[in-house]
Amino acid sequence: MNILLEQGWSEIDSKLIKNYVLSDFTHAIKFINLIAEDAEKVDHHPDIKLYKYKNVRVTLTTHSKRRITEKDISLAKQIDKIFDSIN
Repeated sequence: MNILLEQGWSEIDSKLIKNYVLSDFTHAIKFINLIAEDAEKVDHHPDIKLYKYKNVRVTLTTHSKRRITEKDISLAKQIDKIFDSIN
């Protein structure tokens, strides 16, 4: 978990939260769609917010456990990889 915090993730109210800034609207939407594809594969779905046309906020938590679990940590790492691949 510490490595996620070092990579810009925050732990707030039992949730992992990170903001990403993409180069433009098209890249932001592509990023969101790639997150959705991976989230669907692992059946673990983050909250995703697009704001100011190129900013994306991702929030992860395991709702059934009311806390951050290994599923959240694993998906957070995958989301960072997705961002690195398109940025």
